[in-house]
Amino acid sequence: MAEREKRNRRERRREEEREELEERVVDIRRVAKVIKGGRRFAFRTVVVVGDGKGRIGIGVGKARAVPDSIRKANEKARATLRKVSLVENTIPYQITGEHGGSVVMLKPAAPGTGIIAGGGVRAVLEVVGVKNILTKSQGSPNLLNVAMATIHALKQLNSPEKLASMRGKSLNEVRPVWMRRKGE
Repeated sequence: MAEREKRNRRERRREEEREELEERVVDIRRVAKVIKGGRRFAFRTVVVVGDGKGRIGIGVGKARAVPDSIRKANEKARATLRKVSLVENTIPYQITGEHGGSVVMLKPAAPGTGIIAGGGVRAVLEVVGVKNILTKSQGSPNLLNVAMATIHALKQLNSPEKLASMRGKSLNEVRPVWMRRKGE
C-alpha cells in the first residue's frame, strides 16, 4: 500500500515538473547511415529544456521520424537538468565555454539590454531564464556544439557569494558594476 502511494506521488511530481518546463527545438538534421542496400535516413534532433529560473538540460534524439526524435531528445533533456548560477536576470561574470570546435563567450549586461545572441545560444539562454546578456560565438557554427558550449559555460559559473569567499573579497566587490551598492 505504501509503495503504491509513493509511486503515485512520484508520478504526480513528474507531471507537475513536465508542466512547468519550457522546451525549445534547437536543431533538426537528416542523417544517413550507409548499409548494404544503400542509405538509411534518420533525424537527429537537439532539444533544450529549462524552467526559466536557472535550471537547464539538453538532449539529443535520433529516430526515423521527426516526432519520435523530438520525444527522445525531450526525455534526455529532462533527465539532464542542472542548476546554474544567475544573478537577477543575467550571469554574475564573463565566462567562456568550449565544446568540439565551438567557443561561446558570455558577458553579463545591464538591465534593458536584452539577449544579444543568435541561434543555439539564444535558445539556451531563453529557457534558462537569462534576460540581459551579451554573447559571441566563435569557431564552428554547428548548432549542437554551440548549444553544448553555452551550457558548458553556464555550468562553470559560481554564485557571487561563493566567488567572494574564494577570493577573500566582499560580496559588493565581485558584483557587476551596475549592481554594486555604494557605501558597502
